[in-house]
Amino acid sequence: MATIIDGKAIAAQVRERIKKDTQRLLSLSGIVPGLAVILVGNDPASKIYVRNKKSACEDVGFKSFEYLLPPETPEAVLVDLIEKLNKDPEVHGILCQLPLPKHIDEKSVIQAISPLKDVDAFHPVNVGKIMTGEYSFLPCTPAGVMELITSTGIEVEGKKCVVVGRSNIVGKPMAMLLLHSNGTVTICHSKTPDLKKECLEADILVVATGRAKMITGDMVKPGAVVIDVGMDRDENGRLCGDVDFEEVSKVAGYITPVPGGVGPMTIAMLMKNTYTAAKLTVVK
Repeated sequence: MATIIDGKAIAAQVRERIKKDTQRLLSLSGIVPGLAVILVGNDPASKIYVRNKKSACEDVGFKSFEYLLPPETPEAVLVDLIEKLNKDPEVHGILCQLPLPKHIDEKSVIQAISPLKDVDAFHPVNVGKIMTGEYSFLPCTPAGVMELITSTGIEVEGKKCVVVGRSNIVGKPMAMLLLHSNGTVTICHSKTPDLKKECLEADILVVATGRAKMITGDMVKPGAVVIDVGMDRDENGRLCGDVDFEEVSKVAGYITPVPGGVGPMTIAMLMKNTYTAAKLTVVK
């Protein structure tokens, strides 16, 4: 049976480090990191995410600024709010919860956020820096996945790494981070002709497709590290991931559960990025 990677415990360790760093930053500079979260609309899942982020801010000693806008909010009003937050010295990180209502262009909103306050690392400037390896911020989920892999004690260097999924939020940056750690990386997607073959070669398998239990036990190399980024519902309406945990846990060496794996790490990395953004204002 695979060793379960406890994302909650690892995230708690990360947050404890950030809390101590935040106290040190305050004593040295008088600065308290501040995170502004904008939510447009009434999506229930997004409301939960926003609430969790606010709780995490309180836990590590950050200032938390919350902006709840009605679903009919014009794009111009949202961009105007972002521009005000860009100029606010108490706000070091700005996060606009996605998805946005259909009448708002996500690209325009992402580009409106200052790259220095883009703690999601979605701005084209920060995406470019991730490509070159000269980044200040990393996308929260891929950064959290790297922490989880590190916790196993297994080195990425020299390993065959397979990422299933090619989204801008997870798949593409995930591949870059594994590559920066000297892994040999393959990205699989809906047009990959033999997904099973590719997955069976992976020493490290990261799955982020949004399809419940699509990775089964016969698709995993014995002893592999399996990271499940998915958050889905099974046929009984229960939370599950993109990996069939029951089957794959019998084959893999390490595996993340859903929930309790990648999710807590994503928020912990958001806190880390916000702290970094605040610290950069002191350096400058």
